[in-house]
Amino acid sequence: MAKAKTIYVCSECGYETPKWLGKCPDCGSWNTLEEQESAPAALKSEEKKLKRAPGSDAQAVRVDEIPGESMERRSSGIAELDRVLGGGVVDGSLVLVGGDPGIGKSTLLTQLCANMAAEGATALYVSGEESARQIKMRARRLGASQAGFYVLSENDMNTVEKRMQELSPTVMIVDSIQTMYLPEMASAPGSVSQVRECASMLMRLAKVSGCSVFLVGHVTKEGAIAGPRILEHMVDAVLYFEGDRQHQYRLLRAVKNRFGSVNELGMFEMTEQGMREVENASEALLSERAHDASGSVVMCALEGSRPLLTDVQALVSTTVFGNPRRMASGVDQGRLALLLAVLEKRVGLRMYDQDVYINIAGGMSLTEPAADLALCAAIASSHRNKAIAGGWSVMGEVGLAGEVRAISQAERRIAECARLGFDHLILPKYNLRNLRVPDSIQVLGVETVAQAVAALGLHGSGR
Repeated sequence: MAKAKTIYVCSECGYETPKWLGKCPDCGSWNTLEEQESAPAALKSEEKKLKRAPGSDAQAVRVDEIPGESMERRSSGIAELDRVLGGGVVDGSLVLVGGDPGIGKSTLLTQLCANMAAEGATALYVSGEESARQIKMRARRLGASQAGFYVLSENDMNTVEKRMQELSPTVMIVDSIQTMYLPEMASAPGSVSQVRECASMLMRLAKVSGCSVFLVGHVTKEGAIAGPRILEHMVDAVLYFEGDRQHQYRLLRAVKNRFGSVNELGMFEMTEQGMREVENASEALLSERAHDASGSVVMCALEGSRPLLTDVQALVSTTVFGNPRRMASGVDQGRLALLLAVLEKRVGLRMYDQDVYINIAGGMSLTEPAADLALCAAIASSHRNKAIAGGWSVMGEVGLAGEVRAISQAERRIAECARLGFDHLILPKYNLRNLRVPDSIQVLGVETVAQAVAALGLHGSGR
């Protein structure tokens, strides 16, 4: 009997080598080579047959001869999820949902199944991690135990395909794609080849049957979805669940969507009854804001097509050490260092001996440059120990010369500020051209950071 051979396979790209290496020569990833036993020749021939499955022998068609058909969308019964998906669940779509363990992926998708089953659709929840009794316990906690959706505790893809053909579901959840496997392949569940082939099989089933398939994906310690990168390329939409398990808010963000806008954001609150939609996100984020406190300023961020008012907080304190600390939560650390240099050079604030701490309330992350001026105002407010009046909102991009550059969709931001009672706004002067402003709001256009700091009354000495 031939001795079994050991090979090392990269979990990121599938590269194989007979010896262990710290860095994959193919994709350059570190510590991704895993030890596996080499498959016998008979099993390898089975895998080759599996990968060489014939296509449909389709013919090329001119684009103007293709009949135009509108995409059929179904409501999930969860408005925030529909928003992130671009208006609803598209028939025949393949959606990948990723997030940290315990963030609420299975809870949200269980609610999705219950809502669609209540509307008369056939929903199938396939779990390779939990038993049917465990899913029943979660459904009872969510008040969905009588919803009427089907549960299948199975990780064999051939069995899943049979049950799918028997039930013809409208929507199917696969929790999770890393636990599914094809018996024809010798590799273990969760390996690169198994994840790739199972996802390819589910994509074919979704497109042929018109069933909407949601895949749950585990994430690595770096925050990326585990498995080959091709998994994200194969699916129609990639949704990420963000947020700290110690906080009540959860953010659902679309980073890829073939049927709608990317970077859309949905906000949920984790409760004992499951995920509850946060309808007025701006009001929720500002509900616990401290008034008459220095270092706090409000700005309107855009998440996809959604304006959100966020509380930008800064704390500046004189350091007793040689190197001052710079810590930022929700803001890029490099961007913070750049803005501190601009404040010191162009505004005259002495920052070289000050510890600076930045926090975006509610667990939000600000990546757009429109938050630059709000960060500068919050830092100046804390440094001068002067509070910014409650009715002010500040927005603008800051350049290295201290100039304030225009921001996108200023009218939508102004409308959201007016809705929540903010009546004094500081915007880039360039944005005031042909700008329609409500009568209840006073807008001040500034060209430099120094002008904005002076307009907020932060140019004097602290108390």
